[in-house]
Amino acid sequence: MILLVRGDREYLRAPGEELQTDLGVLTVPEDVEPGDRLETHLGEEFVVREPRGPDLFDHFERTGAPMMPRDVGLVIGMTGAAAGDRVLDAGTGTGVLAAYLGRIEATVRTYECDPEFAAVARENMRLAGVEDRVDVRTGDVTDALDELAEGPGFDLCTLDTADAPSVVRRAPDLLESGGFVVVYSPFVEGTRDAVAAAEDVGLTDVETHETIQRRMTFDERGSRPDTRGVGHTGYLTVARLL
Repeated sequence: MILLVRGDREYLRAPGEELQTDLGVLTVPEDVEPGDRLETHLGEEFVVREPRGPDLFDHFERTGAPMMPRDVGLVIGMTGAAAGDRVLDAGTGTGVLAAYLGRIEATVRTYECDPEFAAVARENMRLAGVEDRVDVRTGDVTDALDELAEGPGFDLCTLDTADAPSVVRRAPDLLESGGFVVVYSPFVEGTRDAVAAAEDVGLTDVETHETIQRRMTFDERGSRPDTRGVGHTGYLTVARLL
């Protein structure tokens, strides 16, 4: 997939597909490359760009509130997730986190209870080009814990589900030594339960952060944080197996 960009317009297309807009029609060449400039039949130009994480976040089909890129960055930064890691993920949703992890060449198995959400996530993995590294399973991860505990350990377990504490309690059976578990929750009550579960089973380096980010506004009057929107997105709890 490539992006066709003109000003603030962006269109996601595959080679061979057609773009139809008020600026004209063009067919994306099979040999298209990032940086190419393509013209519609009306002579209007679009620049070709390879989609990266933030672009995919904007173009994924959504099945709910996705994890924000800044939260994904915290997960990767706080756990050191890297190429070759094995990741167990639950609460796939739109699949933003799974896609980002797949794009850094981690191998991800992710569980989504809602079959329709899982189907959308699989299509999003295809758009991201990571369908060979991200295995989207339909079902509840808690039903698969015994099976997962018998296999090779995971380097990272990421949870965005209401029953995350029950999975955290199985972390010693699921993780490799030194592996991390991360729980994302929009509510502090679920966060407290996840922290308690991590401490109960002896995980170390347990810490929780509220994720807040504010965009800055610059104009002729001065500079200040933007007053629109809410900076809070959720709580991230990170713990580690000794």
